[in-house]
Amino acid sequence: MSIDLQQDFFTLFGLPRRFELDERALEAAFHDLQTEVHPDRYAHLPEADKRRSMQWATRVNEGFRTLRKPLARAMYLLELAGVDAGLETNTAMSPEFLMEQMEWREAVEEARAAGEVDELEHLHQRLRQHGREMLAGLQQALDQQGDLEAAAETVRRLMFVEKLQHEIDDALEALES
Repeated sequence: MSIDLQQDFFTLFGLPRRFELDERALEAAFHDLQTEVHPDRYAHLPEADKRRSMQWATRVNEGFRTLRKPLARAMYLLELAGVDAGLETNTAMSPEFLMEQMEWREAVEEARAAGEVDELEHLHQRLRQHGREMLAGLQQALDQQGDLEAAAETVRRLMFVEKLQHEIDDALEALES
Protein backbone atom coordinates (compact mmCIF):
# COMPACT_ATOMS: atom_id res chain seq x y z
CA MET A 1 0.00 0.00 0.00
CA SER A 2 1.17 3.43 -0.74
CA ILE A 3 -0.66 6.70 -0.44
CA ASP A 4 0.37 9.73 -2.41
CA LEU A 5 0.67 12.26 0.41
CA GLN A 6 0.21 15.06 -2.14
CA GLN A 7 -3.20 13.97 -3.45
CA ASP A 8 -6.23 15.89 -2.26
CA PHE A 9 -8.54 14.36 0.33
CA PHE A 10 -11.37 13.78 -2.14
CA THR A 11 -9.08 11.72 -4.38
CA LEU A 12 -7.69 9.91 -1.34
CA PHE A 13 -11.19 8.76 -0.37
CA GLY A 14 -12.36 8.18 -3.94
CA LEU A 15 -15.05 10.86 -3.71
CA PRO A 16 -16.09 13.57 -6.16
CA ARG A 17 -14.67 17.00 -5.36
CA ARG A 18 -17.85 18.70 -4.23
CA PHE A 19 -19.44 20.06 -1.08
CA GLU A 20 -22.34 17.62 -1.04
CA LEU A 21 -20.89 14.38 0.22
CA ASP A 22 -22.05 10.82 0.64
CA GLU A 23 -21.23 10.42 4.33
CA ARG A 24 -21.56 6.64 4.23
CA ALA A 25 -19.10 6.44 1.34
CA LEU A 26 -16.70 8.67 3.28
CA GLU A 27 -17.03 6.48 6.38
CA ALA A 28 -16.53 3.28 4.39
CA ALA A 29 -13.49 4.65 2.54
CA PHE A 30 -12.05 5.91 5.82
CA HIS A 31 -12.38 2.52 7.50
CA ASP A 32 -10.91 0.74 4.48
CA LEU A 33 -7.95 3.11 4.31
CA GLN A 34 -7.46 3.09 8.06
CA THR A 35 -7.30 -0.71 8.04
CA GLU A 36 -4.87 -0.64 5.15
CA VAL A 37 -2.44 1.91 6.58
CA HIS A 38 -2.70 1.23 10.31
CA PRO A 39 0.78 1.33 11.83
CA ASP A 40 0.27 -2.04 13.55
CA ARG A 41 0.30 -3.68 10.12
CA TYR A 42 3.82 -2.35 9.60
CA ALA A 43 5.23 -2.94 13.10
CA HIS A 44 7.44 -5.81 11.89
CA LEU A 45 8.98 -3.78 9.05
CA PRO A 46 12.02 -1.48 9.07
CA GLU A 47 11.78 1.97 10.70
CA ALA A 48 11.41 3.77 7.36
CA ASP A 49 8.30 1.68 6.55
CA LYS A 50 6.88 2.30 10.03
CA ARG A 51 7.37 6.06 9.60
CA ARG A 52 5.73 5.95 6.18
CA SER A 53 2.71 4.10 7.60
CA MET A 54 2.42 6.74 10.31
CA GLN A 55 2.45 9.46 7.63
CA TRP A 56 -0.25 7.60 5.69
CA ALA A 57 -2.38 7.08 8.80
CA THR A 58 -1.99 10.74 9.73
CA ARG A 59 -3.00 11.85 6.23
CA VAL A 60 -6.06 9.56 6.26
CA ASN A 61 -7.16 10.87 9.68
CA GLU A 62 -6.60 14.48 8.66
CA GLY A 63 -8.59 13.96 5.47
CA PHE A 64 -11.45 12.34 7.32
CA ARG A 65 -11.62 15.13 9.92
CA THR A 66 -11.63 17.74 7.14
CA LEU A 67 -14.22 16.14 4.88
CA ARG A 68 -16.71 15.02 7.50
CA LYS A 69 -17.31 18.54 8.87
CA PRO A 70 -19.21 20.79 6.44
CA LEU A 71 -17.44 24.03 7.36
CA ALA A 72 -13.97 22.45 7.18
CA ARG A 73 -14.92 20.75 3.89
CA ALA A 74 -16.05 24.08 2.41
CA MET A 75 -12.85 25.79 3.50
CA TYR A 76 -10.84 22.95 1.98
CA LEU A 77 -12.75 23.17 -1.32
CA LEU A 78 -12.05 26.90 -1.44
CA GLU A 79 -8.38 26.25 -0.71
CA LEU A 80 -8.22 23.66 -3.51
CA ALA A 81 -9.76 26.23 -5.87
CA GLY A 82 -7.08 28.73 -4.89
CA VAL A 83 -9.51 30.97 -3.03
CA ASP A 84 -8.38 32.43 0.26
CA ALA A 85 -11.54 32.67 2.31
CA GLY A 86 -9.81 35.59 3.99
CA LEU A 87 -10.67 34.37 7.44
CA GLU A 88 -7.86 36.35 9.03
CA THR A 89 -7.68 39.21 6.56
CA ASN A 90 -11.23 39.67 5.29
CA THR A 91 -13.43 40.29 8.28
CA ALA A 92 -15.58 42.84 6.46
CA MET A 93 -19.20 41.84 6.72
CA SER A 94 -22.38 43.50 5.58
CA PRO A 95 -23.93 45.90 8.11
CA GLU A 96 -27.08 43.71 8.11
CA PHE A 97 -25.11 40.63 9.06
CA LEU A 98 -23.22 42.50 11.79
CA MET A 99 -26.49 43.86 13.21
CA GLU A 100 -27.94 40.37 13.20
CA GLN A 101 -24.88 39.07 15.06
CA MET A 102 -25.17 41.84 17.65
CA GLU A 103 -28.84 41.00 18.18
CA TRP A 104 -28.03 37.31 18.62
CA ARG A 105 -25.25 38.11 21.09
CA GLU A 106 -27.48 40.47 23.08
CA ALA A 107 -30.22 37.85 23.27
CA VAL A 108 -27.72 35.24 24.45
CA GLU A 109 -26.22 37.59 27.04
CA GLU A 110 -29.67 38.59 28.35
CA ALA A 111 -30.75 34.94 28.65
CA ARG A 112 -27.45 34.03 30.33
CA ALA A 113 -27.68 36.91 32.82
CA ALA A 114 -31.30 36.04 33.65
CA GLY A 115 -30.44 32.34 33.96
CA GLU A 116 -33.05 31.44 31.32
CA VAL A 117 -32.03 27.94 30.24
CA ASP A 118 -35.18 27.51 28.13
CA GLU A 119 -34.48 30.73 26.23
CA LEU A 120 -30.85 29.73 25.62
CA GLU A 121 -32.00 26.35 24.30
CA HIS A 122 -34.54 28.10 22.07
CA LEU A 123 -31.84 30.44 20.74
CA HIS A 124 -29.59 27.44 20.13
CA GLN A 125 -32.35 25.71 18.11
CA ARG A 126 -33.00 28.84 16.03
CA LEU A 127 -29.29 29.33 15.42
CA ARG A 128 -28.86 25.69 14.39
CA GLN A 129 -31.70 26.09 11.87
CA HIS A 130 -30.11 29.29 10.59
CA GLY A 131 -26.81 27.41 10.20
CA ARG A 132 -28.54 24.63 8.23
CA GLU A 133 -30.02 27.21 5.87
CA MET A 134 -26.60 28.79 5.40
CA LEU A 135 -25.07 25.36 4.68
CA ALA A 136 -27.73 24.76 2.03
CA GLY A 137 -26.78 28.08 0.43
CA LEU A 138 -23.11 27.14 0.66
CA GLN A 139 -23.77 23.82 -1.06
CA GLN A 140 -25.59 25.64 -3.85
CA ALA A 141 -22.82 28.25 -4.24
CA LEU A 142 -20.11 25.58 -4.41
CA ASP A 143 -21.76 22.71 -6.28
CA GLN A 144 -24.36 24.32 -8.55
CA GLN A 145 -23.22 27.89 -9.15
CA GLY A 146 -19.47 27.62 -8.73
CA ASP A 147 -19.67 31.02 -7.00
CA LEU A 148 -16.50 30.89 -4.94
CA GLU A 149 -16.80 34.47 -3.67
CA ALA A 150 -20.31 33.82 -2.31
CA ALA A 151 -19.04 30.56 -0.81
CA ALA A 152 -16.14 32.34 0.90
CA GLU A 153 -18.54 34.95 2.30
CA THR A 154 -20.84 32.22 3.60
CA VAL A 155 -17.90 30.40 5.19
CA ARG A 156 -16.95 33.57 7.07
CA ARG A 157 -20.55 34.00 8.22
CA LEU A 158 -20.80 30.36 9.30
CA MET A 159 -17.72 30.82 11.45
CA PHE A 160 -19.55 33.57 13.35
CA VAL A 161 -22.59 31.32 13.74
CA GLU A 162 -20.46 28.41 14.95
CA LYS A 163 -18.71 30.63 17.49
CA LEU A 164 -22.05 31.89 18.78
CA GLN A 165 -23.31 28.30 19.11
CA HIS A 166 -20.26 27.53 21.27
CA GLU A 167 -21.02 30.57 23.41
CA ILE A 168 -24.57 29.34 23.94
CA ASP A 169 -23.24 25.87 24.83
CA ASP A 170 -20.88 27.45 27.35
CA ALA A 171 -23.68 29.54 28.84
CA LEU A 172 -25.92 26.48 29.15
CA GLU A 173 -23.12 24.48 30.74
CA ALA A 174 -22.42 27.27 33.24
CA LEU A 175 -26.09 27.56 34.18
CA GLU A 176 -26.57 23.82 34.54
CA SER A 177 -23.59 23.36 36.85
